[in-house]
Amino acid sequence: MGPKEKSKRIMVTGGAGFVGSHVVQELSRRGYGEVSVVRSTVYDLTTERGVDAAMSDGRPEVVIHLAALVGGIGANASRPGEFFYQNMIMGSRLMEQSRLAGVEKFVAIGTVCAYPKHTPVPFREEDLWLGYPEETNAPYGLAKKMLLVQSQAYRQQYGFNSIYLLPTNMYGPGDNFDPRSSHVIPAMIKKFMDAKREGHSTVTMWGDGSPTREFLYVQDAARGIVDATERYSGSEPVNLGSSYEISIRDLADVVARAVGYAGTISWDATKPNGQPRRKLDVTRAADLFGFESSTTFEDGLRATVSWYLEVNRETGSEPGMEVGRR
Repeated sequence: MGPKEKSKRIMVTGGAGFVGSHVVQELSRRGYGEVSVVRSTVYDLTTERGVDAAMSDGRPEVVIHLAALVGGIGANASRPGEFFYQNMIMGSRLMEQSRLAGVEKFVAIGTVCAYPKHTPVPFREEDLWLGYPEETNAPYGLAKKMLLVQSQAYRQQYGFNSIYLLPTNMYGPGDNFDPRSSHVIPAMIKKFMDAKREGHSTVTMWGDGSPTREFLYVQDAARGIVDATERYSGSEPVNLGSSYEISIRDLADVVARAVGYAGTISWDATKPNGQPRRKLDVTRAADLFGFESSTTFEDGLRATVSWYLEVNRETGSEPGMEVGRR
């Protein structure tokens, strides 16, 4: 799809969720006028009826599939069957119905969790099949990985134009702060904010703090997804990342300072660490469609904390508490 084709009907599943809402905003900013948002409250994409209704109502020429059941280590560990089935069936049904409906382009969003547990750092796309994913989120990672298999198989047999993107851990305004399902940055922000408000002298974090993570600001991620939608039509998976890697222990210190928490941070080593390291090789995205992240981690974290504080002031409730399925 060329960047001048602003009249295309684009359907964004999960378009009301964290990443999806930013993708919808990016599409609007670039002048795309016919963008339909598929919400889980209206369309159950785990069912044939739900997918059929979404396709019939949206009549898309382009599908950007962001809907997913997501969560942190705890949620993945306690609900592995749900994370596998719902994510696999949503993507599989939607891609098949898109093919049958003559959709011109399907953009599948994978996950960094699809990479093997001990992938050489930085993670290169060609290393995606070197081993089994980290155990605590393997069902989720493998379910999303099957979208790549389906995408490449459909291109081979049917000539179906489907691309597959692998974003790293994302964060930013609009994130999910529900402790039952949030990822590490929003979980830390909420935990430190609560401790500061309630006067707790110690905050306990899971694991020993040694794993590292790469973080991509959500507005950069949205720009990368739309860049790929416009400019990439290949069969190979493409990483989206920032190349910024930080240990969980250092991250906790940075977040605590950002929210003004001055207490002690302790670590519960009986809890799982998750994957030892995550850092992507992002040269393919730069080479194929010119994407590079532009937001520094410091600026992105500041914006995320500011958004969280503002929403709390305005509503008196926790932002993102209703989000789990996107």
